[in-house]
Amino acid sequence: MATVLVTGSNRGIGLALCEVYKKRGDQLIATCRTSSPALDHLGVEVIDGIDVTSDDAVKTLARRLGERRIDILVLNAGILRSDSGGIGPKLDLTIVQEQIAVNAIAPLRLARELTAYLQAGSKIALITSRMGSIADNTSGGYYGYRMSKAALNALGMSLARDLADRQIAVTVLHPGFVRTDMTGNSGSVDPHDAASMLVARIDELTLATTGTFRHANGEHLPW
Repeated sequence: MATVLVTGSNRGIGLALCEVYKKRGDQLIATCRTSSPALDHLGVEVIDGIDVTSDDAVKTLARRLGERRIDILVLNAGILRSDSGGIGPKLDLTIVQEQIAVNAIAPLRLARELTAYLQAGSKIALITSRMGSIADNTSGGYYGYRMSKAALNALGMSLARDLADRQIAVTVLHPGFVRTDMTGNSGSVDPHDAASMLVARIDELTLATTGTFRHANGEHLPW
């Protein structure tokens, strides 16, 4: 039985990940800003009030972990804001900054505090998007989201390099186009199916494959 910590766990992919891990009997720590009835119903440990953009909140999370060790750290919390107007004076840079703060800086803040709770054999999974792939960008737009996820991908690679000596493996995973509130429920895969594939990718992660960018279905994605 592994101890698993999932951020952004009150809905969407985060909630589905919690459901998968709970069903197979892992010890789950679910964190979020505000819990949900669905998360509360799971009967797992919920640590809410955790705003991942706040140093104080993340330090509070670390203190509440006490002496525990984390086997699997899933950094999932993220946001998507539309800037469909494209480049030009109407592009709202505050929306760009917000996405970078939540999608890229917040995971670094969490990693800074929580890597102390990892040990040899632990794993970190960063839930990203293929929209963070520079090579795969064929349609442009979504400046804040693309930039934030590209930065998240860079974070994943640096963590993989820096934590290798501690025998901690890191992967960056794209869940697919998932039907969640974030996508307006217009995706092509259900959250539970996406979560099951993500867990399978995390299970097979080793130090030999650390620093990889993969689709939940196993495909290796271009940076």
